[in-house]
Amino acid sequence: MMKGMRQGWRGYRRRATVAGLGLLVLAVGGALKVRQDFNALPPLPRIADLSLSVVVLDRDDRLLRAFTSSDDKWRLPVELDGIDPLYFRMLLAFEDSRFFDHGGIDLRAFVRSALQSLRAGRIVSGGSTLTMQVARLLDEAPTRTLARKYEQILKAIQLERSLSKQDILRLYALRAPFGGNLEGIRAASLTWFGKEPVRLTPAEAALLIALPQSPEARRPDRFPDNARKARNRVLARAAAAGVLTREDAESAAAEPVRTRRHPMPFLAPHESREARHSDPLKPVHRLTIDRDLQAALEKLARQKIGAYPKLVSMAIVVADHSNGEILASVGAPDLLDNARQGHVDMTRAVRSPGSTLKPFIYALAFEEGIGLPESYIEDRPTDIGGYKPTNFDQAYQGTVTLREALQLSLNTPAVRLLEAVGPARLVARLKRAGVRPVLEKRAAPGLAIGLGGLGLTLRDLTQLYAALARQGRPVSLTVCRRDCEAETQAGVGAGRTIDMLSRKSAWLVSDILAGLPQIRGAETSHIAYKTGTAYGYRDAWAVGYDGRYVVSVWLGRPDGTPVPGETGASAAVPVLFEVFQKLGPGRRSLPEAPPEVLEAASRDVPATLRYARLPGRREAAQAGGALQISYPPDGAELDLGFGSGRLAATQPLIVKLKGGVGPFSVLVNGAPLEEKAHRHQLVWQPEGPGFVNVTVLDARGESAGISLLLR
Repeated sequence: MMKGMRQGWRGYRRRATVAGLGLLVLAVGGALKVRQDFNALPPLPRIADLSLSVVVLDRDDRLLRAFTSSDDKWRLPVELDGIDPLYFRMLLAFEDSRFFDHGGIDLRAFVRSALQSLRAGRIVSGGSTLTMQVARLLDEAPTRTLARKYEQILKAIQLERSLSKQDILRLYALRAPFGGNLEGIRAASLTWFGKEPVRLTPAEAALLIALPQSPEARRPDRFPDNARKARNRVLARAAAAGVLTREDAESAAAEPVRTRRHPMPFLAPHESREARHSDPLKPVHRLTIDRDLQAALEKLARQKIGAYPKLVSMAIVVADHSNGEILASVGAPDLLDNARQGHVDMTRAVRSPGSTLKPFIYALAFEEGIGLPESYIEDRPTDIGGYKPTNFDQAYQGTVTLREALQLSLNTPAVRLLEAVGPARLVARLKRAGVRPVLEKRAAPGLAIGLGGLGLTLRDLTQLYAALARQGRPVSLTVCRRDCEAETQAGVGAGRTIDMLSRKSAWLVSDILAGLPQIRGAETSHIAYKTGTAYGYRDAWAVGYDGRYVVSVWLGRPDGTPVPGETGASAAVPVLFEVFQKLGPGRRSLPEAPPEVLEAASRDVPATLRYARLPGRREAAQAGGALQISYPPDGAELDLGFGSGRLAATQPLIVKLKGGVGPFSVLVNGAPLEEKAHRHQLVWQPEGPGFVNVTVLDARGESAGISLLLR
């Protein structure tokens, strides 16, 4: 019996040894197989190589616009510090509480999951770690077979060996699915909550954790009840883990689920499109645009354009002329409005600038010593080598000062001054500011350019007036904040010392433009501005500036068809002043007069500059001519409407002068009027009908008089 027992024991040991050796061989073979499979894994994709949405940011790194990734996903770049820490605490409590302790596989979680599933008779919870989920997301394939699960485990180990825990978390934040073409927590937060994920409520964080487990079945816009139940399970787990207090979790669970999708930010669409086209491979574009101001002006443009026919568009540019940064650029009220050709960026469209170049003509005249703001010039029909400019209203003002001529935007004085300074010189000065006017091919600059006979863009005009606001010093406007090529205009760059205009002449023009009617308001202070209307009402312009900002407004049809009756003064100026009102407390007053202007202002206008020194007219200008009353003739009877019996129906008496030197004193029946006249046209309201004697005295003491019968 003992012998049999010994033989049985030996047999058992042999079988155990054979089995052990077999298990060892299997283990070694398995280990070799795992090692071989692990070494055969393809390299992990780098975070930098992931296909992300191209984003355009404002001056404070706030999102202006995003574009879908190359695989048509909303997958926005995000850093861990751009996500509320509460989200990660709740995520790890729900998905992987030992994330920072394991190496990709949590055996304890696998055993717990298996036991729970056996007791329940169904799969209660998975044993996947957060790292394994990232491996699945990068593979973009479901894990439904043991072979796929095995491969996922290997990739999880590979991730842990290659990346830091922070990198793994960031990959999850970039690739977690949230329904449709939404991937990543940033796109989900913007879509479901309308905000960046840097600040999340417990209810919001819980929903973002619950959605990736079943993104289509839990979409809040389609299955809000499913989304609410899944969110509340996350809240309960967070409370059990001590991440939230029970009171906070219950309060969050009582919140309704938001079912409305928010659109992705779509601000500065034309500038965003331009930035992306300029460098398609760059993932992040940083602009100088101020998001809040941009949003306010886009809203303003949409409101204002509603009063115009469907084919009319509007454009606005705002820049800080102290540094050249463009703060807002509205290329059209609505990029998607096909009726108004919203896809056309009218800030870059070449158009006729109308009268907006007149200030630069006057500045050159002041600089060249042709005249001063109080010098006189005649506004009358003019023929210069066959060119016969007329005023916008087809009327003439007679003898006026240069200040009045510019403020009234008279055409004939501007053309006569341009003849004196030379069209080529004006174009050369425009180029000094960094713009490139578009002239007819192979045509030399002619006098018509002073009234809009060349092409400029709204950004060109903004840059020109920025130089004027800086008292003649050019500045290059840019919308690019950093990490991009400078948008310097030709002729304006770092270290440039050539001014566009002299400081004195630029200030004199600014002083004249600041004397135009101001729209007063609590948020509005004095601005210098100029309007323009292109021939045939094709373009309406207004450009203005204060001590810091320069603003330009355009209104018209992108196809160049006229908009009858719309002028710069009626259509663009109201928008200009509303834009300035939205600029807030950062505005500054226009600069004080430079010393050379103050010194000149203390003296009277020199006799040689009493009249502007124009070609072929200098002797007559200096002499002034004898004072005459050219209208009405002596002894005339004028019907001013006194017979109607209604004072409101009566017409003013207009007396036109010729020659003489202003200012002019006016006596009616021997009694002087309170104010002297500075123009060669006198307008006042007589008290009643009857005979009246009108006497005019000029600054040299010469006089002229007429007798009239007023009826």
